[in-house]
Amino acid sequence: VQLVESGGGLVQAGGSLRLSCQASGSFDSINAMGWYRQAPGMQRELLARITSGGNTNYADSVKGRFTLSRDNVLNTVYLQMNRLKPGDTAVYYCHASYRVVVNVEGAYRDLEVWGQGTLVTVSS
Repeated sequence: VQLVESGGGLVQAGGSLRLSCQASGSFDSINAMGWYRQAPGMQRELLARITSGGNTNYADSVKGRFTLSRDNVLNTVYLQMNRLKPGDTAVYYCHASYRVVVNVEGAYRDLEVWGQGTLVTVSS
């Protein structure tokens, strides 16, 4: 399974960007997808996550500014980022947890995968 991210770049403070992440490969279902970010010298933090059932949660730092949506047909999630601040500058990573059925009895494995990261730079 691979995650292909797009949409990062340079934007002025107050501006908007939309990140996309598409999952491809061999899997039976996706349990959840989300976005994390990591700024220099900082730990990777969860920003937003959406489950297969559509339940979404956000970090306090982005609540009200970022919106996560999901296209289940395309296995794609979108992170709409509005009112960006210089403090949002970081490498943004897509993450997915997915399920693979391993035999006819229905035994399965839950696995996870990360995208390669996309840089978002917000200038003041």
